[in-house]
Amino acid sequence: APVEGGGTAAERLPLLCAQNGVEGQRIALRRFRHVYGVCVWLPATHVEPGVVSAAGAPLTGMLHLGRYPHGADEVLRDIAADLEAAHFEAPVVPDVTRWQYAKLLGNLANAVEALTGPLTDEAARTLYERVRAEGERVLTAARIPYASAAEQREKRGDKVTLVPLDGAGRGGGSSWQSLTRGTGTIEADHLNGEIVLLGRLHGVPTPLNELLQRLANAYAREHRPAGSLPVAELVRLADRAEQEKNG
Repeated sequence: APVEGGGTAAERLPLLCAQNGVEGQRIALRRFRHVYGVCVWLPATHVEPGVVSAAGAPLTGMLHLGRYPHGADEVLRDIAADLEAAHFEAPVVPDVTRWQYAKLLGNLANAVEALTGPLTDEAARTLYERVRAEGERVLTAARIPYASAAEQREKRGDKVTLVPLDGAGRGGGSSWQSLTRGTGTIEADHLNGEIVLLGRLHGVPTPLNELLQRLANAYAREHRPAGSLPVAELVRLADRAEQEKNG
């Protein structure tokens, strides 16, 4: 589309990609010249169309910003300043994908939460650790760097802590909310599915992430309730998937 001063949006305007996953900015770069990645650390809940509850405190969220695939510029620093004036922390980094891949590893838990409910059960947390370890093996094989858990904790600290808000309970994260809202779609193809894709490209088996991708999509497509799969059943399916992959 034409913009004031000549040229088009794709040629002149900055495009910030703030989705979960890592694929959006790669797609955007086919059409847009100035693409920026955003690693979103912002616990929020969709309440109704046009209304979102963002219950983080003392900061609403933390948004790592960087030019895609790497670098930074003054445009981005101006955007960061505006975000920080609105109760966000917005570090400008030269390697934003390193933070996004770290977030991807954390988001591998989204399908577990959506299927079985909040990860308060030790069995669910242990399963997630297995899923994450599979993801880490894939990223290592693909030689993709990611921020360590210790680095993330040091940077984020207690800056974004969930606090109760009247009339806006926090049931779960983005995948859980997709099932709760009955949207018919879910983000698993770009979270667990990203690990599956990279595993296939680099010869690393990914039975656990394949299982979660398949189940999450089935639950979304069939409008099954969030948290309705018993943890023990998901662990049983995960054990079987690994056994079948190992022959």
